Amino acid sequence: MEGFNFYICLLYKIVSGRIMKKIELEIVALSHSITQTHSYAVVMGEVNGLRRLPIVIGGFEAQAIAVALEKMHPSRPLTHDLMKNFMTAFNIDLQEIIICDLQEGIFYSKLVCFSEHDTVEIDSRTSDALALAVRFGCPIYTYEHILESAGILMEDSSGKKKKAVTTTTTTETTPREDLHSLSLEELNTLLNEVLEHEDYIRAISIRDEINKRKQK
Repeated sequence: MEGFNFYICLLYKIVSGRIMKKIELEIVALSHSITQTHSYAVVMGEVNGLRRLPIVIGGFEAQAIAVALEKMHPSRPLTHDLMKNFMTAFNIDLQEIIICDLQEGIFYSKLVCFSEHDTVEIDSRTSDALALAVRFGCPIYTYEHILESAGILMEDSSGKKKKAVTTTTTTETTPREDLHSLSLEELNTLLNEVLEHEDYIRAISIRDEINKRKQK
């Protein structure tokens, strides 16, 4: 019976792996809205692709990611540095992180940790997972259905992928129009305008409004 259950689980993983193909992401920007206090977005870019996945995070987590991206070394370890040091001390490696679910605008992630004896998946806030990923230098993945529902297509004038940016970016936002009063065509035009200014936080709300219209 145990052998049967083992093969059932193995078959499930194989089928799930085919359906839920992982897509690799990279951090391309940290965006800060100066008109929305404490509003930050970490912008994930599809590796060898054109889509962007902006994720709203808190100020502390944005700072933790920025410190690691800029390879700064605080005099005392930050919380995520402490977590990395703790894992390293016990020979635990962060193999990868997976942004695995999206529910009501909230992203869910898991840490895939590897040790000499086992591989364990641990639930994590996405912001914490990303802060650890940049410290370990491990790959970041998500699934197609998440990029399909929450991603934004980015193209320059030549239709090629924009160059990745790994430094923090401070951006201005456009005036907060009543999105409900705009037509779908006006929303798409506004989305292109705010993306040109790299205002990903504003782009998230416009994207969500566009998706709601399409679902109707």
